[in-house]
Amino acid sequence: MTEHRRQSVYYVVFVVTKYKTFEEARARAPEQIAAHLARSKELHQKGTLLMSGAFLNNPEEPLSTMAVLSSRAAAEEYIHGDPFFINGMISKWYVREWANMFA
Repeated sequence: MTEHRRQSVYYVVFVVTKYKTFEEARARAPEQIAAHLARSKELHQKGTLLMSGAFLNNPEEPLSTMAVLSSRAAAEEYIHGDPFFINGMISKWYVREWANMFA
């Protein structure tokens, strides 16, 4: 994995899926889940995707995820190339700038 310098601003992609749980998503779209995980791991190994993961299940909310990237361009490329996005598995997504207080 690539070593990263600390920067003052990162870009966080928030995603709300059309599924209630990860288990439901895996059961209904196993190929897309596998492709999403493989792509995420590849981008992380290249140093493009710094962190990513799902929020823990909340029965009141759909399955949601987030990803941290170093630039807005990388964030936009990440979401538009993601199998969830390409296959219509997302009900809502947005990118937010995030300030790193330890930079």
